[in-house]
Amino acid sequence: MAKVLIVDDDPDIVEASQLFLEKEGHQIETANNRRDGMKKVESFQPDLLILDVMMEQPDDGFAMAQDLRRLGKTFPILMLTSVASASGLAFDKDSEMVPVDDFQAKPVEPATLVKKVAELLNR
Repeated sequence: MAKVLIVDDDPDIVEASQLFLEKEGHQIETANNRRDGMKKVESFQPDLLILDVMMEQPDDGFAMAQDLRRLGKTFPILMLTSVASASGLAFDKDSEMVPVDDFQAKPVEPATLVKKVAELLNR
């Protein structure tokens, strides 16, 4: 199956996501901040990235996605976020500012996460 990197500072989200995706046969690595996430991208070479928006900085997820695309990384990025529900702000995919393949609101149901990951991997 696929190699999936989860970058999120919420240990509950990371643990649950890892559990459900491993059950589907995926190989999972995790990081809890942007810096460690960038290192794991290089060492793990994921097929897909699940990325939180807000970590140490409010825009860490956006900045990491931008950095990865500038480096030529083309793997799908699924962005998990509670920003819209917490702040009322809405945003969408944008090739420069928000270069991700899909969004999913937190908390995410396990079946929804598994389905989104499968869809992105099959593109």
